[in-house]
Amino acid sequence: MTDTVPAGLYALTGGGSRTEGGLLEGVAAAIRGGARWVQYRDKDAPPDTRAARAKALRRLCNECGVPLIVNDDVALARAVGAAGVHLGRDDASLQAARETLGAGALIGISCYDSLDRARAAEAGGADYVAFGRFFPSRTKPRATPAPIGLLRRARAALSVPIVAIGGITPENGAALIVAGADVLAVGHGVFGHAD
Repeated sequence: MTDTVPAGLYALTGGGSRTEGGLLEGVAAAIRGGARWVQYRDKDAPPDTRAARAKALRRLCNECGVPLIVNDDVALARAVGAAGVHLGRDDASLQAARETLGAGALIGISCYDSLDRARAAEAGGADYVAFGRFFPSRTKPRATPAPIGLLRRARAALSVPIVAIGGITPENGAALIVAGADVLAVGHGVFGHAD
């Protein structure tokens, strides 16, 4: 496990028809705007496209001193030399990811609205846990809602950094930090706007 989980804004890229150049431009702008780390998230592109984009993002993130995390794909994270991987309920196990990526990799676990899942992730060696969606989300509109009070309970129960996700905007993000989140993971709020 590592102590290098940056607090602040965690920018989550989306899939879709964005070109590699557009993706890199968007991520560079997010970093200039304060993103402390980036997650490459694209479930729709063909494997070769995903690999090329992840490699290009890793180069950009390395140049900017910002960790790149790959969503759901341990093999891709390893292949491109990403800083780590983020795993959901149906992805590889934490133990398998740690064995593949090594002790220094950042591994995060989606915990949705479950403090028990977060406790198990922390006990298993996760570097951070993510809760949410806290607000209506364009990226995952059907995701199970999590109450903001969950962050207070998680802060009291956990030692690992806590990430909040789901429908976060400049108007509602502060409430999540006050409740106990260390990190705000934002996709559409960062990449869904021209500026």
